[in-house]
Amino acid sequence: MNGFATLDRRQLLRAGAGLAGGTLLACVTGSGSRPSSSPTTAPETAARWNSDRRFAEAAAGRIAYVERGSGPPALFIHGFPLNGFQWRDVIARLQSTRRCLAPDLLGLGFTEVAPGHPVVPGDQVEMLVTLLDQRSMPVVDVVANDSGGAVAQLLLARHPERVRSILLTNCDVETECPPAAVLPVIEMAKAGTYVERWLAPWLADHELARSRDGLGGMTFRDPAHPTDEALEMYLGPLVRTARGQAQVNAYAIGLEANALAGTEPLLRRSHVAARIVWGTADTIFSVENPVYLDRVLPGSRGVRNVPGARLFFPEELPDLIAEEARTLWAASPS
Repeated sequence: MNGFATLDRRQLLRAGAGLAGGTLLACVTGSGSRPSSSPTTAPETAARWNSDRRFAEAAAGRIAYVERGSGPPALFIHGFPLNGFQWRDVIARLQSTRRCLAPDLLGLGFTEVAPGHPVVPGDQVEMLVTLLDQRSMPVVDVVANDSGGAVAQLLLARHPERVRSILLTNCDVETECPPAAVLPVIEMAKAGTYVERWLAPWLADHELARSRDGLGGMTFRDPAHPTDEALEMYLGPLVRTARGQAQVNAYAIGLEANALAGTEPLLRRSHVAARIVWGTADTIFSVENPVYLDRVLPGSRGVRNVPGARLFFPEELPDLIAEEARTLWAASPS
């Protein structure tokens, strides 16, 4: 069942678990602060999130999104195979001072892609620009994770006037796009077996999903994650309908080509404030990626390493992400 076996994923995951064995401490460039794993706000529920979901009509399809709060706009771009629900507890901490927009990318979540419309990262960018226009958000602060980080970099490279600041967590970079760990997923998607071999079993058995070789063990530190509610939110739309299955396969296949090829010169021209926050126990993306981003982005405010944290740590540590976002936004020119 585990396509990562060909890449010695089990050994990598065990190594990651060893890094994560103690208390999760942050190693901050120029600071000794710790992230808080204790929520300061009541956890967001799926029922409330679902009740706030709206749809925007676009050439790409019906784009699902949740928008909350008031103030300068902030755009949250999720990872794969997640959706905007990934950012629920971060947004709960920021919506008092920011107008937060969390869309579901094309091919994932509750977004309904128009028949035949491509869902590669470049098309994600144009969909987001359309959505931002519809929501009257000419300039946004961007927060992104995983493949959403590639989309965020493309947005900055192609539409620099739309980005006020950018906060990147574990994600692709031009020199690693896609990461080797995703190649088996792409091959399963091409064969039409990705949902059958991985997503459907995880949805049917949440303990399997949270096991060492499941979504949880591969991408979260806390064995309680992803929660039953989160698994239903993330995997339900991708498994339970033929449309969802076709869309998630298309999304995975769309990751095969290097979407960031040629972006480095464009990123080097950008002087927007940037911050990189990186989980060092991630077994998907290279530990060299945050170094690359810090070097390439002229407006970088440095890297914050989070030992023991894996790919989807923003869901586990919303206080940390909210803290980093506030600090970055305060340092960004209006």
